Amino acid sequence: MHLSDNPATPAAATVSEWIRRAPKAVLHDHLDGGLRAATVVELARECGYSALPTEDPAALAVWFRDAADSGSLERYLETFAHTCAVMQTREALTRIAAECAEDLAADGVVYAEIRYAPEQHLEGGLTLDEVVEAVNDGFREGELRSGGRITVRALLTGMRHTDRSLEIAQLTVAHRDKGVAGFDIAGGEIGNPPARHLPAFQHLKRENCHFTIHAGEAVGAESIHEAVQVCGTERIGHGVRITDDIAEDGTLGRLASYVRDNRIALEVCPTSNLQTGAAKDYASHPIDELRRLGFRITLNTDNRLVSGTTMSEEFQHMVDAFGYGPEVFEEFTVAALDAAFLPLPERRRLIDEVVRPGYAELRTV
Repeated sequence: MHLSDNPATPAAATVSEWIRRAPKAVLHDHLDGGLRAATVVELARECGYSALPTEDPAALAVWFRDAADSGSLERYLETFAHTCAVMQTREALTRIAAECAEDLAADGVVYAEIRYAPEQHLEGGLTLDEVVEAVNDGFREGELRSGGRITVRALLTGMRHTDRSLEIAQLTVAHRDKGVAGFDIAGGEIGNPPARHLPAFQHLKRENCHFTIHAGEAVGAESIHEAVQVCGTERIGHGVRITDDIAEDGTLGRLASYVRDNRIALEVCPTSNLQTGAAKDYASHPIDELRRLGFRITLNTDNRLVSGTTMSEEFQHMVDAFGYGPEVFEEFTVAALDAAFLPLPERRRLIDEVVRPGYAELRTV
C-alpha cells in the first residue's frame, strides 16, 4: 500500500515527519561504522593519528560514503581502518558508545543491538574485558542522556579472518548479564566460511547464549546454509542472497523454506547492500520480495557513518522504492523486537508499551 493510499495516515503529517516520529528498532549496526565524523577528527588529533584523508568533518563524512559506494565488500571494509584507529582507549570507546546511543535515540530508535569486535581495540593496552566494560559504560551513559528513550545492548563480534572467535565467545558469555546480548562473526565472507568458527558456536550453544552470523551478503545461499544448518545461527546478518534459493516464480527451495518457516530473522541493510554489490538499487532490492514471501524481515543501518545513513533514511528509501506506509514499518519493528536477544518480558514491554502505541498515534493524530 502506498502512503498516499492509506486513509489511516494523518493528512497533516509529511512523510519525513511520521518517519522521524516512528518507533524504530535496529539489530544490525556496527559501532566502528557509526561514529560522528567530527568525533573521528577530534579523537584522531588527540591520539596523534595522521592518516585521515581530511580533517574537515563534513568532507570526511563524504569521503566515507564515497569510499563505501565502490560496490565491493572488501573496499567497503577498508574504511574501518580509520575508525578503529581512534577507538583504542577507554575514554574514546565510552564517548563513542554514548554518542551512538544518543544519535539513535534522536532518530526514534527505541531498541538497538550494537556490534563491535573487542579484539580490534587492544592497541592502546586495554584488555578484552576493559574494552567491553568501556563500551557498556558508554551505552549506559547514552541511555541516560537520552532520558531512557532507548535500550541498547552489545553484540561482541569475532572476526572471520582471525583465530580468536572462541575467546570472544567466552567473553560474550562472561558479560552477557552486564549489557552484552550475544555474539556475531563479521569480516570478509569470501574464503572465510562460518564453520571455521564452529568451536565458538558450540560453546555458545552449550552456554545457552545467543548469536547471529553475517551470511548471504558477498557469498550465496551456501553461506546461509552453513550458518543455519552447521552453525545453528538464530539470525542472519544481511541474508539477502537467500534469493539464490528462490525461483523466478517465487517457489522456495529447501533452504529458503527452512529459513522462512522457522522464522529465522534476516537483518537486512538496504543501503549497505547497494554499496557492497549485494543489490543493484533500492527498487530492485529483494527486501520487498522477501517480505511478500513471508520471511521475517528486519530493517537496519549496518554502518551509519560509512554508509551515510540513518534508520529514518532507510525508512525513506523503502517509502520511495515500494510505497511503504507506517503499517509496514510497524511490521518490521515488531519483527526486530521479536527476534531481539532480550528476555521475552522485555521484548513484550517494548512492543506493547512503546511500539504499538507509537504507531497507533501516527494513525490517529
